[in-house]
Parts: sequence; C-alpha cells; structure tokens
Amino acid sequence: MAPRNPARRRAALAAVTTLILLASVSFLLSATTTTPTANSPGARLAAVQRHAEDQAAVLAAYVAHARRLSAASAAQTEAFISTSARLSATASRVTLSTVGLLEKDARAQVKRARALASASKEAFDTQSKIQKLSDTVFAVGQQLLRARRAGVLNSRIAAGSTPKSLHCLAMRLLESRLVNASSIPADPAVPPPEYADPSLYHYAVFSDNVLAVSVVVASAARAAAEPSRHVFHVVTKPMYLPAFRVWFARRPPPLGVRVQLLAVSDFPFLMNASSSSPVLARIEEDGERDVAMLDYLRFYLPEMFPGLRRVVLLEDDVVVQRDLAGLWRLDLGAAVNAALHTCFGGFRRYGKYLNFSDPFVRERFSPRACAWSYGVNVFDLQAWRREQCTQQFHRFMEMNENGTLWDRTSVLPAGLMTFYGKTKPLDKSWHVMGLGYNPHIRPEDIREAAVVHFNGNMKPWLDVAFNQYKHLWTKHVDTEMEFLTLCNFGL
Repeated sequence: MAPRNPARRRAALAAVTTLILLASVSFLLSATTTTPTANSPGARLAAVQRHAEDQAAVLAAYVAHARRLSAASAAQTEAFISTSARLSATASRVTLSTVGLLEKDARAQVKRARALASASKEAFDTQSKIQKLSDTVFAVGQQLLRARRAGVLNSRIAAGSTPKSLHCLAMRLLESRLVNASSIPADPAVPPPEYADPSLYHYAVFSDNVLAVSVVVASAARAAAEPSRHVFHVVTKPMYLPAFRVWFARRPPPLGVRVQLLAVSDFPFLMNASSSSPVLARIEEDGERDVAMLDYLRFYLPEMFPGLRRVVLLEDDVVVQRDLAGLWRLDLGAAVNAALHTCFGGFRRYGKYLNFSDPFVRERFSPRACAWSYGVNVFDLQAWRREQCTQQFHRFMEMNENGTLWDRTSVLPAGLMTFYGKTKPLDKSWHVMGLGYNPHIRPEDIREAAVVHFNGNMKPWLDVAFNQYKHLWTKHVDTEMEFLTLCNFGL
C-alpha cells in the first residue's frame, strides 16, 4: 500500500479544481464574446481549437485524479485518456483548409467530452470528499497514537521517579547517619545463623524505597502467627543502604521479625560475574539506562542465598494481610516457581509479552500459554539449581541484546521464558493484584487476600493513589518516625 501523504493529495485536488474552474471560465468567456463575424473561417477555427484544448485540459486533469482510484475505475480512466487524446489530435489537425471538414467531428467530440466530464464530476467530487475524510481520520489517528505513547511514557516516568518526599526521607536518614554515626550499631562480623537457617521462612525484597519496605515488613509481622520465624533479606543499592540501616535501627521490625540489610556490593560473585553475566555486563556498559539492576537480581537468588532451599520473593508495593507460613508448605512438585496466573480469556498470555515473529520464540513457546505475575513468588531454589535456570536466563538475555525478543524495559518476559513449563499456579487468594490501576476490585476479594498488590502507576505513597485502597497501606506506616512529618508525607 502506498504511503499516505495528505499534503500531496490536497495539492493534487486543488490543482484539479483549478484546472476545471479555468476551463469553465474560458468556455463561458468564449461563448459570450461571439462577434457578428463568428461565422468567418478564422473565428470558427479559433473557437474549435479553444473548445477542444479546454476540454482536453479538463479531461487531462481528470486523468491525474483517476489514476489514483482503484482497479474498478480503470475503464473510466481509459475513457478519459482516449477522449482527451482524440480531442488533442483533432485540435492539432484543424487548419483554415480543414476546418469545414473537421468542425462537425470536433464539435461532436467536444460534446461527448462534456458529457463524460459531467457524468463523472459527481463521482469524482464524492471520491475526493471520501479521500479527504480518510486522510483526516488517518491524521487524527496518528495524533491519537502519538498521544497514547506519550501518555504511557509519562506514566512510566511518573511511577518510576522518586517523589520529592521519598527523596527527602532518604536524605534525612542519611544525614542522621552522618551526624550520629555512633548511635547506629555496626554490622556483626559474622551474620546471625538465622539468616541462613533453611527451617525458617525467608523472603527476598529488592528495593531502594525504605518506606515501602518498612510497610512490607510491618504488615507481614502483624499478620504472622509466629513472627520470629520470618526473615526478610532486603537488597538495595549501596547509596541507599545507610538510609535503610538508620530506619531499622531507629524503628526496629515489630514482633521479633528479622531483617537483613544488604547492598549489591555484599555479593562478591556478582561483581566477579560481570564478564559472564550479560545483565551485569550491560549495566556496566550502559550505566543502568536500559537495565535496572535491582529488578534483575531476582534471577540470582540461588547464588545469593546458597544455604536456603526456598525463598518467597515479595515486591515492595505489596501489603501482607494474612500469615504467609502456608507458602512454605505448598507442594511445588517439579516446578521451580509458584505464581499467580493472570490469563483470562485471550488476555495476558505469552503472545502479549514475546515476539512470536521470531523463529526462536515461535518454535519453543506457545502464544496461548498462560502468563503469570511477579509480586508473590515462591521459588524452590533446589529445583532452580537442578534445572540451571540462571544459565537459561543468561542465554535468553544474550539473544535479546537488541530487544528483538521482548521489551527490555520489563523484567516479566525474561521470567516467562526462564520459567516456561516450570511455574505452578498460585491460588488467587494468596495474591490480589491491580490496586495501582484498577478502581473496581471487589471488596470481598481484597478482604480475603493474603497479599494485596499495588501494581500499576498509582502507588500508595503517591498523591494519585486510589483513596479506597490507600488506607490498606497507610495503616502500616510507622507515623512515629519524625522524618515523615518533616518530609511532608500526606498520610
């Protein structure tokens, strides 16, 4: 299909209209300026030539327009061309000596040309209007598409950016660490054995949002039947680690829950693996412009916690409402991952996330396979090591270096490929999603959920959060932390 060019079409339409108007005016002038000597051979010659040339010009203009019509108008186009050619030939043959012989034939051809143009005028005018409307609709559609893309981009920027209040909180905590360094206990030389005890309930949270993490920990502690058996491994960027240490030193986790605070630099194998890990190598090259380190560290859980057999991955925008100890009693069978399946009807299947025009994807995955979500994920680290999932992840990341297999701004497609055929559905009562984008979740589903997830752009710590859900999160915020008031949190 030829590319649409509204400006060129409008110019062609204006040219056709101008030619028709000039021809009509010329004909009217010639008809009204007949003199008493109109029957002289010279006047008759001029009239025949002028009429033939005028009508030839009109039909030539129609030719340019008719060529843009579909195959159905090919016969009409041919009629325009042949009639215009005959008129031009007749006009060139008419001389003083032949005017008597050719005048009748020329006038007959002019009459036929007028009839053809008259019969076609309405169709051409209608087609021109249709084309103009089509061009307008196309232009508006393009504007709408650009506006939607800009809206999605702006939403991502707004959701991913650090709000002023959170930035203020991190700076206040860091300032407190610098001013009162002696009041913050130093890390023990040897981590407590509970951090590596596989008989306890271990969670991994990757985040640089200290307030959000404090809510995850506090809500899980209050919902737990045995809080002291729950251990949270919080991994953040090195620049935010001091702020986390100050917060949990001044506001210890409630009810005996244990929290281990870690930075990426605390895992030497990550630093040494940059040459073999396509993710870490790209982070070093791009400075995290395309890859968010904290998002992709989840693919290294077995290496980060070698002594553990099972870990539950929690996102930092969740609130725990029910004891999660049952997740350690789930029978995963041969599966590596247990997660909430999100497909219903034709929605949220593999075809939505992966590029199935690529032969590698098309041969190994089904576009109808049900997708799942991050937020609450139970990982069997022993099965993970046995299936060599991290190595498979590396392979997929190397193949997607140019973003041809999936959108590199999302971490979910990499997980869908890595754990394809190795993910067990998690009962929906464990994980209710959508509190960050869907205002119509059933209240009973929220009440019965073990974990509610504020996935989406309307995070509970932002002013744009849904009012009907925000209290689920704010009731776990430790409002006795004075820095929250200093940083103007609207809680």
